[in-house]
Amino acid sequence: MKKTCFTLLAVLLAPIASIAAPDAPIVVCYPGGSVNAKDANAAMGSMLRVVERVGQWQAGSLNSVFTAKADECRKLMDDKNPKFAIASLGIFLEQRDRHHLVPVVQPTINGITTERYRVIVQKGKFNSLEELKGKTLGGTVLDAPGFIGKIVFAGKYHPESFFQLQASNQAIRALRSLDKGEIDAVILNEQQFNGLASLNLTNPIETLFTSEDIPLMGMVADGKNSTAEERTRLGNALAGMCTDAEGKKLCELFGVDSFALVNPATFEPMVKLWKKGK
Repeated sequence: MKKTCFTLLAVLLAPIASIAAPDAPIVVCYPGGSVNAKDANAAMGSMLRVVERVGQWQAGSLNSVFTAKADECRKLMDDKNPKFAIASLGIFLEQRDRHHLVPVVQPTINGITTERYRVIVQKGKFNSLEELKGKTLGGTVLDAPGFIGKIVFAGKYHPESFFQLQASNQAIRALRSLDKGEIDAVILNEQQFNGLASLNLTNPIETLFTSEDIPLMGMVADGKNSTAEERTRLGNALAGMCTDAEGKKLCELFGVDSFALVNPATFEPMVKLWKKGK
């Protein structure tokens, strides 16, 4: 499947610095992903150079630290106290109050700025999500069960008590386990679901559940630790990334149409859902 927009953002995020390089590295969180630190850092290195040029930062002045584990992300946020971070919507909602997080930039993918999550099963085995109670659910996004329960399922189901969770580092592994009948269902994000057509599964599958539209999260900033000028400058640099000759190739590689400054109000419905689920 294509490299995710998250990985690209992870790289783009490096320019979060102000006019000078940031005191702390940009924290890049990719929870539940299959990208390892070595590959992520290599990708970020090449992309940071483009971002530095587009944003007119001194070459080599931007750096970042990457993790694919939610617990490590939380620790890095506490230890590094970064001005900027690339984080999932789940991490943003969870850490929003603790680190005064505000959205800065949002990606557009395939012409839209939202995504939907889906639960898929082998065709004909289950008729409703209720029938999956006590059954095994696999997927890469299960590293954040709070987000799945409060946002994806809108508080109607609590993953840890409703299902038997089997988190996976790769969506394809979970899908193969579903195909073999080793697990009962798999939950996929938009990009993973769109990649199903490229897989040669033995048994037909069907969608048992589709979430409401959920806004894509890009880059966030500590509203107290960064200035409005810094946030705008970095946001504008990222907005110009996909129109830059070299940057456009990178955006196409990661399947991203563009980046744009985002109104924090875009995420207010998600914040309300999150608080409602507490």
